Amino acid sequence: MSTRVLVLGAGFGGLETCARLEDLLGDDVEITLIDKAPSFVFGFSKLDVMFGRKQPDDVRLRYEDYARPRVQFRNETITAIDPVARTATTNAGVYEADVLVVALGADYDLAATPGLAELGREFYSTAGAFAARDTLAAFKGGDVVIGVCGPGFKCPPAPNEAAFLLHDQLVERGIRDRSSITVVVPMGVPLPPSPELSQAILRRYAERGITFVGGHRVLSLEASAGSGRHAALDDGARLPFDLFLGIPIHRVPAVVAASGLAENGWIPVDKGSAATRFPDVYAVGDVTSVGTPKAGVFAERAADAMVDKIVARIRGEAEPPGYDGTGACFVELGAGQVGHIAVDFFADPSRPKGWFTEPGDDNTTAKAQFGAERLARWFGRGA
Repeated sequence: MSTRVLVLGAGFGGLETCARLEDLLGDDVEITLIDKAPSFVFGFSKLDVMFGRKQPDDVRLRYEDYARPRVQFRNETITAIDPVARTATTNAGVYEADVLVVALGADYDLAATPGLAELGREFYSTAGAFAARDTLAAFKGGDVVIGVCGPGFKCPPAPNEAAFLLHDQLVERGIRDRSSITVVVPMGVPLPPSPELSQAILRRYAERGITFVGGHRVLSLEASAGSGRHAALDDGARLPFDLFLGIPIHRVPAVVAASGLAENGWIPVDKGSAATRFPDVYAVGDVTSVGTPKAGVFAERAADAMVDKIVARIRGEAEPPGYDGTGACFVELGAGQVGHIAVDFFADPSRPKGWFTEPGDDNTTAKAQFGAERLARWFGRGA
């Protein structure tokens, strides 16, 4: 009999889980993939749209085009998860599984930061990034604050990338000289695992007149008739802004919180296998507290290792090594330059080690290849 696998969430972790399961098990697996969104968008593509480099329709990958014949995609909203019974209830029905994989990512809680929804613009969701495109196009110059509102957030390089791309756009439009850019992040440096990359970012900030405020986060946005708009930081400082681009506080999805899977905000898992405390229930990616960044490349690598272990159990084989906590990503550094960082988070969890590669044509080509490979693997399409 085929093993029934139910995958909740079609981000990097969910898509790669399905692809690898089909590659390894073929006709011996029945996979159902559920997501409330109709399409997938790479994280870097959100910035491409936000800064006018691509159109929204250019970067949407419809799940109905998912090119895996043994995967049944369901565009439905999950309303309940029972990890004991290994079932999920949606707005369309109930799904049962032999193996349940939760890959629902992290949600954004705008309401947790007073004033963010009314006075700012979040750019981390697909809808938020696409809407920010029009906001930036209409911006006439002034003080811009790019601020993180929570202690942890997806894609740690993204606030810095947004700052560099914004600088380039304002220069191109001829309004950089009447604008300021300030970046606020909770870490003391832009990217702690890599001192070399952090220094490269800070050096470029200094060259471009971008202000970096490390070790703090934005608690609220305020507006008054007498003093205009301000971002209030956790140390009492208040930064004036004409445009606020925010990274909201991240939360585990409500349906996951209600399921009993989460502890202290996120799903705890065995870091090598992605197994939860419930038999044959796994969790991968941003929804977990595994100890790596909330970023697609780490979710993908964890998914590959998780599937290898699941397949070994199904076949009665010796289990392979688990996820090693490594991952790598590309970083936009402005002026068309793309850097690369690789990080190991498990070798010494107290001091993750990063390796930075300076910008070059090889990085630019490799970033394009990264997207093209996944486009082909998951959706059966060329770039």
